Amino acid sequence: MEADGLEWLVVPVHQLVSWGAAGAMVFGGVVPYIPQYRDIKRTQNAEGFSTYVCLVLLVANILRILFWCGRHFESPLLWQSIIMIITMLLMLKLCTEVRVSNELNVKRRSFSDFDLNYFWHWSKFTDYVQCVLTFTGVTGYITYLSLDSFLFVETLGFLAVFTEAMLGVPQLYRNYQNRSTDGMSVKMVLMWTSGDTFKTVYFILNQAPFQFSICGLLQVFVDMAILLQVYFYSYYPQKPASHTAHPASTKAL
Repeated sequence: MEADGLEWLVVPVHQLVSWGAAGAMVFGGVVPYIPQYRDIKRTQNAEGFSTYVCLVLLVANILRILFWCGRHFESPLLWQSIIMIITMLLMLKLCTEVRVSNELNVKRRSFSDFDLNYFWHWSKFTDYVQCVLTFTGVTGYITYLSLDSFLFVETLGFLAVFTEAMLGVPQLYRNYQNRSTDGMSVKMVLMWTSGDTFKTVYFILNQAPFQFSICGLLQVFVDMAILLQVYFYSYYPQKPASHTAHPASTKAL
């Protein structure tokens, strides 16, 4: 009798928790980039942030949306991808404006040059948008032609989450190159770690496609490796690696 009396409270609380978890999934992924965005805007220096992080997330979330077309999964994960794409474009816009304003007498590069040496190091934000639209159009067309193939759809899903799992690798490599984590927001990485842990648990509990859970765990391991870099380079400062002077040396990884 008492259990029946509490039922009116348990059901709405459960619903509220479900809504909260879904909201955290949709918007939680973009929160780590707020302190990094503010740091770049405040210092007018984007050297410590790897714009290849934006590339990885754009590719991963575009592929995830295409995967949804072949195999529907929970709508919060779909909305998360849409919000993340918008956020990464905003990050790219800021980083491009800051970097170009700090570069003097440097030849302007564009997407239409098709120069692989300067890939993802263009001078205008519109070039990045053109690249993203081209990638979306090509992969979207291929997906449309192959939606009937179970193998293709499952492979697409794996590529989507595996690419996202590699999110921290460009930042990990950039820190290794610089022998330092200066300019990188530690708050961002801490939020990556907590968010990826929550996300992986969410995948497991909600029985998301297995690709999501496996790659979520991998993503947590990469986050932990970056945090180890923060500790190591803080307590054991390294001599910066020397680089040969070359126009491409300004390339933001």
